[in-house]
Amino acid sequence: MEKQRLHLVFGGELVNPSSTEFRNVDDIHIVGMFPDYASAYKAWKAEAQRTVDNAHMRYFIAHLHRLHDEAQPTAGASELGR
Repeated sequence: MEKQRLHLVFGGELVNPSSTEFRNVDDIHIVGMFPDYASAYKAWKAEAQRTVDNAHMRYFIAHLHRLHDEAQPTAGASELGR
């Protein structure tokens, strides 16, 4: 059975377009959780295109399958799907 490769798509207005610091964390837009990169990329692209006129708006794809459980020993890179 193949491992799940969850991806989170989120975004919001940045303090500076060249940074990744959000202007207001409470206003972060959670687009959704996706089971694979292809569907996450499709959602990311739609939001990025929808907000293209605002240079401070930026959307991201977080590769949740690369995160680890802090209660568990640190996994090697091969276990994280890198």
